[in-house]
Amino acid sequence: MQTERAYKYRFYPTPEQEILLARTFGCVRFVWNAVLRHRTDAFYERKEKVGYNDASAFLTQLKKQPDTAFLAEVSSVPLQQCLRHQQTAFKHFFAKRARYPRFKSKKQRQSATFASSAFVYRNGQVTLAKCKEPLNIRWSRELPSAPSTVTVSRDRAGRYFISCLCQVDTLSLGVVPKMVGIDLGLKDLFVTSDERRVNNPRHTARHARKLARAQRQLSRKKKGSNNRAKARRIVARRHAKIADARLDHLHKLTRQIVNENQVICAESLAVKNMVKNRSLSKAISDVGWGELVRQLEYKSAWAGRQFVQIGRWYPSSKRCHGCGFVLESLSLDVRTWDCPGCGTQGIDRDLNAARNILQAGTALLAGTER
Repeated sequence: MQTERAYKYRFYPTPEQEILLARTFGCVRFVWNAVLRHRTDAFYERKEKVGYNDASAFLTQLKKQPDTAFLAEVSSVPLQQCLRHQQTAFKHFFAKRARYPRFKSKKQRQSATFASSAFVYRNGQVTLAKCKEPLNIRWSRELPSAPSTVTVSRDRAGRYFISCLCQVDTLSLGVVPKMVGIDLGLKDLFVTSDERRVNNPRHTARHARKLARAQRQLSRKKKGSNNRAKARRIVARRHAKIADARLDHLHKLTRQIVNENQVICAESLAVKNMVKNRSLSKAISDVGWGELVRQLEYKSAWAGRQFVQIGRWYPSSKRCHGCGFVLESLSLDVRTWDCPGCGTQGIDRDLNAARNILQAGTALLAGTER
C-alpha cells in the first residue's frame, strides 16, 4: 500500500536565491490577502460566494493591472497553489473543522508550494523555477522517490526549509503481544500502565532566563528600526530552539511506544479548552499533549498498530482499576487515595488512570463498554 509522506530538510540559499525566494513569498502573501479580501467583500456586500475558478480569474486580472505587474516576476505555480490552499481552508471552515481563514503577515512564517512543473529533481538535487542553481540542501536521509510537490518555507528565525512530498510504500511492523495505556500529565509527561514514568522536561523553563532577556531587549528597541528587527529574530531563535527540543523529544518517545506496543490507548483531551486556565495554560502549552497524541495516531497507522482514544469524561483517575469503585470527587492535589470499595490503600492516581485507560481502550476495541 502506498501513501504520501513529507520529508523536511533545511537548506541554505545563495544571495540570489534568497532574493528570489523573498519575492516569491511576498507575491504569495499578496495574492492570498487580495483574494481573501475579494472573497470576504463579495460575500458581505453582495452575498456572492467566490469559488476556486472565480478566484483564479481574479488573479488573472491582478496580473494585468500595472500596479500589480510584479506578480509576473516570480513563478506562477506558487500563486496558483496559494489559491488551492485557500480553497481548502474555506472547505474546512464551512465544515466547521477550522475557523475563518486569516490574512497573512510578513512577520510570520512564509511559505510557497511548487508543483512538479515548477521544479526539477535530478541526481538528488532540487532546482526551483527561475533559479539558476540547485538548492544547497542538507540531506539527512535520502528521498524514497521523486517528490510530486515541494514546499519552501522560512520561519521567523530566518531559517529556510524544504518539504518534499513523496509516494512511499507502507511497511507494517511485526505483531507484538503488548498493550499499553497512557495517562498524560504535567508533573510527568505521561505514565503508562506498565509503571513507566517519563518526566516532563519543561523545555520553556530551561530557556526562560535567556528568553526573558531577549524579550526585554526587544521591548526597548524603537518600533520600525533595524535593531528591533534584529532583536525580533533573536527572540524567534529562542522560541525555535525550544520548539525543536520539544518536537525532537516527542518524536523519540512516540516512536519507542509505537515500536514496542501493538495496542496503544490514550485519553482524549480538549487542550484548547484546558489552556484557558490561566494558572496552568503555560505549562499545558509547553508539555505538548496535542502533538504527542497526533504523532501516536499517525505513526500507529503507518506501523499497523491500533490506537484508540477513550472519551474525555471517562473517570480514569477517580475509578479504582481493581474493583471499579468511582469516587464522587478527586482534587488535583491528591496524588494517592484509598479505595472504599475493595480496601486497596495508597492507589497512585496516575498509574491507576493509565490502567483504567487501557481497560477502557481494549473494551472499545472489543465492542463492549465498561
